[in-house]
Amino acid sequence: MTLRNLVWLPLALALSACGGGEGPPPGEPPQMPPTDVNVAQVVSREVTEWDEFNGRFAAVDAVQIRPRVQGYLTRIAFEEGSEVKKGDLLFEIDEREYRAALARTEAEIARARTRVTLAERDIERGRKLVEARAMSREEWDQKSSELEQAKADVNAMIAAAAQARLNVEFTKITAPIDGRVGRALITVGNLVDPTSVLTTLVSLDPIYVEFEGDERTYLRYQGLARSGDRPSSRDARNPVRVGLADEQGFPHSGEMDFVDNQLDPATGTIRARALLENDERLFTPGLFARVQLIGSAKHQAMLIHDQAILTDQNRKYVYVVGQGNTAQRKDVQLGNNIDGLRIVTGLEPGDKVVVNGMRKIFFPGAPLNPIDVPMDAPNTVVAPAQATAVTGGGL
Repeated sequence: MTLRNLVWLPLALALSACGGGEGPPPGEPPQMPPTDVNVAQVVSREVTEWDEFNGRFAAVDAVQIRPRVQGYLTRIAFEEGSEVKKGDLLFEIDEREYRAALARTEAEIARARTRVTLAERDIERGRKLVEARAMSREEWDQKSSELEQAKADVNAMIAAAAQARLNVEFTKITAPIDGRVGRALITVGNLVDPTSVLTTLVSLDPIYVEFEGDERTYLRYQGLARSGDRPSSRDARNPVRVGLADEQGFPHSGEMDFVDNQLDPATGTIRARALLENDERLFTPGLFARVQLIGSAKHQAMLIHDQAILTDQNRKYVYVVGQGNTAQRKDVQLGNNIDGLRIVTGLEPGDKVVVNGMRKIFFPGAPLNPIDVPMDAPNTVVAPAQATAVTGGGL
C-alpha cells in the first residue's frame, strides 16, 4: 500500500461510516476533494531594479556660531530652535570698549592729517628758501621725508580705524546662512571670546541623505558602468528614492550628489550621498532614512507576490496550477522587490501561481479549485457566484 493510500485510508473509512457504507471502488485510493485556492497569473513586464540602503539625513551647511571679538554677552536675540534668515541678529556683545577704540583711532587720523598739512606748508616755504639759497638741500630732503612719513601715518590710522569699525560690527553676531538655530550654549553676562561656541546653525533646504554601500554592490555598479547599462553616480546624478521610518514605501525622490574616493578598509563600505528638496521641512538632520538607489538597466522580469513563496530548508518554491487543475511545485530564485512584487526566476509568463491557500496543499499533484485574483491583491475574497463564473464550476 502506498503512503498516499495510508494517509487517506482513515478519511475514507470515516466517510463510509457517515455515508451508509458508500466509498471508493475496491482497490482504488480515496479521492481528495479539490482545495479552494486563490491564484494569480505571473506578472511579466519591463522593470528597473532598485537597491536598498540605510542612511541618515545631514545638513548641507552646518555652522558653529562663535564670536569674532572678546567681550561680555549682553543679549540673545533669537528664539531657540527657530528658523532664521541670513543676516538675522543672534547675539550682542558689549560694544562700548570697541566704540571707544574707534573714536580714538578717528582722533589719531585727524592728528596725522594735521601733521601732513604742516609738513606740506614747510615744504612750500622750504622751496622758496632753497631757491633763494637760504636753505640747504639736506634740510629740504628732510622736510620732504617728514611729509611722506606724515602721509603714511594717516594711512596707518585709517587702517586702524577700519579695524576698530569692524570690531564694533563684530559685537553684533548675525546668522551666516538660512537655517534652524539650536539652543544658546552660553547665557547673557558671560565673557566670551573667539574660542566660545555660542550656538549651532544648520541649513534645511536642500538636505543630504548619507548612506554606505558594501564592496559587492560597489563592484557591481562599476561593472554596470563599464558595460553602459547604468552610469556611475560619480559621473551622473542617478535617481534615488527615500522613505522615513514611519512611511510605507519610498515616496520622496532625489538624486545622487557624491561618492567617496575610497572604501573604508575597516568596514568594507563606501560612503555616498544624495540631495533632496526639503521645502516642506519633512526632513531633519540626523533622522533615519531608507534609501533606494537605481541598481540596473531596464529588463524583462517575472514578478509574484511574496505571500506565494514557500520555503523548503534552503530552497524557495511556489505552487502553480498544473494540468487538470493540480498543484505543481516549481523552485524559484528570488530577486529584488519592485513596487510590492518580488522578481523571481524559474517561472514562465503564463504560469498561475497559488497566492492564498498554499498551506492547504499537502503534496504536489493535489487537486485544486483555483479562483483568479489580482497578483497585487492575493487575499481578495471572491463571492461564490463570481468564483463559479471565473473557474467554470465548483465542487
